[in-house]
Amino acid sequence: MLPLLALRVLGAGPRLLALLLAATALRACTTYEYEHEIWLRVDGSGTVNVTGRPALWTAFKSLPLDPQGDPETLKRAARELFERSGLKVRRVTLTTRRGERYLFVSADFQDVNRISYTPAFPDLRVGLRREAGRLQLDGSWQRPIEALPGGERDRTGLMAVRFHLPSKVYGHRRAAFGVERGNILGWMQETGAALDGERLEFGAEMDERSILFSTMMLFAGAVVLAVLILALGLWAVVRRGRRDLARSG
Repeated sequence: MLPLLALRVLGAGPRLLALLLAATALRACTTYEYEHEIWLRVDGSGTVNVTGRPALWTAFKSLPLDPQGDPETLKRAARELFERSGLKVRRVTLTTRRGERYLFVSADFQDVNRISYTPAFPDLRVGLRREAGRLQLDGSWQRPIEALPGGERDRTGLMAVRFHLPSKVYGHRRAAFGVERGNILGWMQETGAALDGERLEFGAEMDERSILFSTMMLFAGAVVLAVLILALGLWAVVRRGRRDLARSG
């Protein structure tokens, strides 16, 4: 895994290579300075979580936030941003990690194709479409050209876009760690490169049927098969009994 990952990112610079190699070794505890994490359903609806330092929210989403400002003011501004974009906000929190503040928002959307370039997602382009019996996911993340300045003190570390996909994955566009447990695909880059406007592209091809639906159909098929076998067995017993009665008569 490490040699393959290294070959994929050699052209991206030694710093990113070193960070990705370290992340591979410690992938279970990898943290990001700024992250979109999306739980997607086959109908296009789902939930998105966005986590990041307040200054990076300003730099990537043009949300003017004072990193040292009042917690309730920070949370209220983030909530209003998502609600203005048509999402149903589930939770907004402000946490501290290694002495740094991180703003977290979790919100539900009805159609992933309609969240791109809204006030809450000026940095995200994402599309989901059906094609030849499969679902095609594609998109990119990039700092908007017109974004407010900010985050220059937060250039270290990684940022990421990660998807929790609902069905079998047939292929993906160079996800950092491949298909992880639970059908997770993730793409990442250096936060400094993100602040410089570098584009992060992603994509995947998956089954149009959810894993849950496929499992239920498999279970239903097994039940039907078991009932048919039982019915055939009973029919054979009854038929044999009738033959025995006819012979004895």
